[in-house]
Amino acid sequence: MKVAILTASDKGSRGEREDRSARVIKEMLVPLGGEIIAYDIVPDEKEQLLTKLIEYSDEKKVDLILTTGGTGLSPRDVTPEATLAVIDRAIPGIAEAMRAAGLKQTPHAMLSRAVAGSRGQTLIINLPGSPRAVRENLEVVLPALPHALETLQGKGGECARTEQGNRD
Repeated sequence: MKVAILTASDKGSRGEREDRSARVIKEMLVPLGGEIIAYDIVPDEKEQLLTKLIEYSDEKKVDLILTTGGTGLSPRDVTPEATLAVIDRAIPGIAEAMRAAGLKQTPHAMLSRAVAGSRGQTLIINLPGSPRAVRENLEVVLPALPHALETLQGKGGECARTEQGNRD
């Protein structure tokens, strides 16, 4: 699995803050065999985020892009808008599952504007900026990632079970 990590952070892009969230992402992807082939920190600027998302999916052909940061209510938080501008299809269940799990930890989880979707055969998922929230959100989505990527890339089998196996 080829992965790109994109951090949206004004302070991080200026070298004023360590990117601990990206470190958590890298650690959690190791067991899945995720190979980080691209990593960047950009300011909270929609155009810069758009450019990187398109580069990662269209040029580098990564399987998965995980963004961190820029999903809150601050006027500078524009990661969801950049993501929505580049995806072909939204996958709302991913963000819904992350918010639902987050609500068990804090009522602030409902304030997340994170989105997920696909661009071509690349899955894009917005994660929060806090290392703790990144860990909590990734724990929710990691079990579904292999199947999601196989299906998105046309490598998976049928999702429905046969008549002998319950569903159709």
